[in-house]
Amino acid sequence: MKQLDMLYEGKAKKIFRTDQAGQLLMEYKDSLTAFNALKKGEFAGKGRLNCQISTLLFKILQKNGVHHHWIETLNESSMLVHETRIIPLEVVVRNRVAGSLAKKLNMTEGHVLPGPLVEFYYKSDQLGDPFVSDDQIVALGWADEELLKQLKRRALQVNRVLSEVFEKINLTLVDFKTEFGHDLNHQILLADEISPDCMRLWDTRTGEKLDKDRFRRDLGGVEEAYQEVYLRLSGGGFL
Repeated sequence: MKQLDMLYEGKAKKIFRTDQAGQLLMEYKDSLTAFNALKKGEFAGKGRLNCQISTLLFKILQKNGVHHHWIETLNESSMLVHETRIIPLEVVVRNRVAGSLAKKLNMTEGHVLPGPLVEFYYKSDQLGDPFVSDDQIVALGWADEELLKQLKRRALQVNRVLSEVFEKINLTLVDFKTEFGHDLNHQILLADEISPDCMRLWDTRTGEKLDKDRFRRDLGGVEEAYQEVYLRLSGGGFL
């Protein structure tokens, strides 16, 4: 496999074309961003940690029947993925009240929801990734009702698998954001990454935050938190 020209550079990753049809190289960066990149930072090895955490979680999801874009991890910070046409929606699953939901509803963080809540946000950095309703999505042509049903079903499947995995290593999956896309055969695949950058993980016993909220809220210890998540996952005996 040969790496060719860069197709895209985002806040946390670079995407490169390869000489293999339908396969792209995804390289994780050391950068940290929050609030639509209004706040920026980085730490050495962050890309490596997120790549390794995502690799473990993709393998676990694959073992549990979740179809995703990961093919193989090439080195400490790069992986080979299926080329996908990303659906312009961020799919958020919430198990507890936290972050923007707590602020919007003036609720205490940590309140357990009666069941997983699935929300959609329109992917647009310029607009700040606004919340959108199912009817808005269908009316604007971003997805039809059947596709929305599939996205919800797949997101909830991911939530079930990850919640059970994290529970076994004394972590609570509070919420997470993910993306889906169509591959060249028009199959729906889980895409992007699965790391502390895009989920909230709290220590089950202490409530300590082990995710990007440590950066958002200036709590310090961001690198140590990500490292702790990796160590617990890699030592959990899941594979």
